[in-house]
Amino acid sequence: MTAPASNGAGVFITFEGADGVGKSTQARLLCERLTALGNRVLATREPGGAPGADDIRALVVNGAVEKWTPLSEALLMSAARSEHLTHTIRPALARGEIVVCDRFSDSTMAYQGYAGGVGRDAIDRINAVVVGDDMPALTLILSGDPAEGLMRACERAAGDGAAENTEQRFEAKGGAFQKAVHDAFLDIAARAPDRCVLIDAAGTREAVAARIATAVAQRFAQFKVADAGGAP
Repeated sequence: MTAPASNGAGVFITFEGADGVGKSTQARLLCERLTALGNRVLATREPGGAPGADDIRALVVNGAVEKWTPLSEALLMSAARSEHLTHTIRPALARGEIVVCDRFSDSTMAYQGYAGGVGRDAIDRINAVVVGDDMPALTLILSGDPAEGLMRACERAAGDGAAENTEQRFEAKGGAFQKAVHDAFLDIAARAPDRCVLIDAAGTREAVAARIATAVAQRFAQFKVADAGGAP
């Protein structure tokens, strides 16, 4: 099936998943594959992706775990998303580019709406104002063991040293929180099967990338991104 672009002439694809599941790596690999095939691709991330959004990111991802309430987090993330959409995502889609975003509104739903207890209805109302009709055409949700993901994320943070650790506050919320986030993404995928595709994050980086390439090729016939042999 060929899915239409959700915005303008371009195509909007997002990656989602709990911490440490490998979505950032896979988003980069998909961008590299699409670019190598001659597509115009914009790689971006949330929170961030625009000057004002990056400023908000610094407030949200750093500091003590209890620095913000879940509702405050949701509002800050949404403010950053508004800047991101206005200054980065919508212009790129209008230019006919493929936008690949590491996290988007589903993360706010999972982290703050479900795991944080803000609730689906409140997040839906915020998203209706901020995102409106600009939801992704395809959301790839990587699913893996949340305990293993948290361990990898913590190992990565320890190895980064003084480097920026992009999700330090959320990783510090612990295993029960990460399990709630993982379960939230499963429910989000089940509620939006036309948009969301669950990707098994187990196995090698190359195996997961092949599964993603197959999912994208099945949804967008114009992108020949899958290997000839298909996904393992």
